[in-house]
Amino acid sequence: MSKIRYSASIAYAIAFTVAIMAMPVAVRAADGDAPTAAASSEGGLDEIVVTAEKRSTNLQTTPISISVLNAEGLANRHVQSLLDLGDGAIPSLRIAPFFSRNSALIVNIRGIGVLGDVNQPARDQGVGIYIDGVYLGRAQGLGTALYDVESIEVLKGPQGTLFGRNTEGGAVNIVTKRPSGKFRMSATAGVGNFGSYKGEFHLDLPEYNNISIKLDGILSRRDGLIKNPLASASDFGGFDKRGLHAEALWKPVNGFSADYSFDISYDASTSNYTQLTAGGLAQLRAPIIAIQPNRVTVATVGVPEQPSIGKTHGHRLNLEFQASPELKLKSITSYRALTQSQFDNSSAVLSAFSPNGKFARYSLAQFRQNQFSQELQAIGETDRLKFAAGALYYRENVEDNAQAFNTLQFNADGTAATVLGLDPATQPIDRASHVTTTSIGAYGQATFTPAIGDDIVHLTGGLRYTRDKKVGSLFIINNATPVSVNGVVGPVLLNASWSRVDPLVNLAIDVSRDVHVYGKWSTGYKSGGANSRSLTYAPFNPETVSMFEVGAKTEFWNNKARFNVAAYTGTYKDAQLDFNAAFLQFDANGNPLNTTRTTLETVNAPGTGRLSGVEAELTLAPVRGLTLNASYADNYVRIPSTANPYAVLVGRALVVNPNPVTIYPIYTPLNAASGSIDYETPFAGATLKAHVDGNYDSGFYVNTSVASGVVNPRGDSAFIVNGRLALAEINMGASGAKLTVSAWARNLFNEQHQFYKSAPSVLGVFGFFNDARTFGGEVNMKF
Repeated sequence: MSKIRYSASIAYAIAFTVAIMAMPVAVRAADGDAPTAAASSEGGLDEIVVTAEKRSTNLQTTPISISVLNAEGLANRHVQSLLDLGDGAIPSLRIAPFFSRNSALIVNIRGIGVLGDVNQPARDQGVGIYIDGVYLGRAQGLGTALYDVESIEVLKGPQGTLFGRNTEGGAVNIVTKRPSGKFRMSATAGVGNFGSYKGEFHLDLPEYNNISIKLDGILSRRDGLIKNPLASASDFGGFDKRGLHAEALWKPVNGFSADYSFDISYDASTSNYTQLTAGGLAQLRAPIIAIQPNRVTVATVGVPEQPSIGKTHGHRLNLEFQASPELKLKSITSYRALTQSQFDNSSAVLSAFSPNGKFARYSLAQFRQNQFSQELQAIGETDRLKFAAGALYYRENVEDNAQAFNTLQFNADGTAATVLGLDPATQPIDRASHVTTTSIGAYGQATFTPAIGDDIVHLTGGLRYTRDKKVGSLFIINNATPVSVNGVVGPVLLNASWSRVDPLVNLAIDVSRDVHVYGKWSTGYKSGGANSRSLTYAPFNPETVSMFEVGAKTEFWNNKARFNVAAYTGTYKDAQLDFNAAFLQFDANGNPLNTTRTTLETVNAPGTGRLSGVEAELTLAPVRGLTLNASYADNYVRIPSTANPYAVLVGRALVVNPNPVTIYPIYTPLNAASGSIDYETPFAGATLKAHVDGNYDSGFYVNTSVASGVVNPRGDSAFIVNGRLALAEINMGASGAKLTVSAWARNLFNEQHQFYKSAPSVLGVFGFFNDARTFGGEVNMKF
């Protein structure tokens, strides 16, 4: 049934595309050339500019599936970091915390390349995150506050030709505002519930000696959403984000510019609270551990908890030279570094009762990374040919370690808990690893427009070669130098490399000035690597995606309506899967060692999986000041059933199950939709602006596989509403300043759903609920 349904969905989208193609042809036959788009001053829709093809282009004539959130859209949704897009503002994009930790983010587009365990130094996610052309190599650091963003572009589907490695699902391209060379200042202050407050400052200085300077600062803080009964410990779900950014743009002569930027940020966050939402065997649960089927405000057990602190800084230098009217040369040089501590003690409810037994597993991890990248680009065009070519060098050094120990113990009657007072500095290191990744690539893409009709046909071809190499070692296992199965004492080494060629072919047709259709075939991949939670540290191969996509981008109703639709289907090979494995070390009596260390092994799935889906976006501006948006995504992922090749502990025996198990696509709802209403009107010499958005998803799995006979639960469906009301552009007199006063709310109706659900166990089902309603007010002054 699923194959029939998805085939029907794609057939419907293709049929709709053909119909859209035919309609304007008939109109042109009757009325001549199509009219030009109405100006926005007449109530029409503004042009959206994107940089998906390494140059600025109109969204409507760029033949790939892209969604864009501009600065105003981010403000309307009160988006302070990428994690705030987790409510589904862009249906095909999913962002979630790594388990209970907001210090590392899981990011996926169309359900491809999802990495459930994002703490891995020698592993990568399948979606590339870019800020001003610079690739961010780690999931850590993605939760930092965003500063003065011009737009966030979400490029859907494989982007392997122009963007390279780790973009098999797509890319998120964040574009910040550049120095203007004119004096401008914007300052924002705000407060909200849960003790939250926010401050932003943006200053553009006048150009001096051909140099323009821009300064940005941001501060955003919120107390925890769930109270920790242990008075000396942090509450759950709080954050403290700070950042500074400085940028200088130098234009000494016409046709040449040098753009240097520096940023530094601090991001402290506490864990989300883990709730036991359904009971298992009652005799295993201490009286103090309560079943909590609904979102709570106070945890049942007070535990040691402290903020996880991330610190990042980076330098970027962009050089641009207009070598001729037809050719622009670019250089993007970047160095970035981060440190991230991760402290997680949110899962005290997951401990079986044992009189006087220890519980409350405290997971501590330290993560360090630095990266250097250099990209050279040549971008040009002639009357009939547009092209982009380039080369990239990327080098990354990553090191991590982890500890896990119990911080509490049950009293004999199981009714209370006592802090053991353990010092993390005295606890053993469960694992530690480091890896150096080196990647080089070269690409070229060209679009040819033959003299057919009114230059309505555009044929694009592209190719990229990439070579990745990862060298490192797993040098601590269970607080000791590893011992191999052959008895050799020493670090477990990683030294592996892979080469890859990613092609692209795209045929686009301008059916009319307002209707553009395309068909695209492209590939992408996620780099191979190794799992630092493993005992073997064995390398696994890249996973790959090959995808065919058709789409239509249309405007009609005198430029008051815009409808874009895309349908895709493709293959998914060598998907990287994690399996639990036993800790394969034994004591002198041959018994498996007990440890709090989590052991995972990663393998490539056999066979070929399938991908298919439909995405659609509709924007209407029926009357002046009113804009309606709706978007929908149907993303289907099938990965072949795969057997866990590693032994698991059954009693005191190690057992390998040769039978393949079902593999579930994680963090990918089958259906997702978003809609918004924006209205603005003059009011008392200012402008009244109102925004409301609603975001739905059908729920998703978080467990890639479960044991035979166990039901894998899907997370609850969700419908989150956000809103903002602002009185903007209030004239402050002769100074020329403009004041905006606004009120905002996220999860306006305080909807609750359990988005993360574990598989049932003897203790029950546990998981995480979405954030409770947050709201506040802001004042902004612009000069």
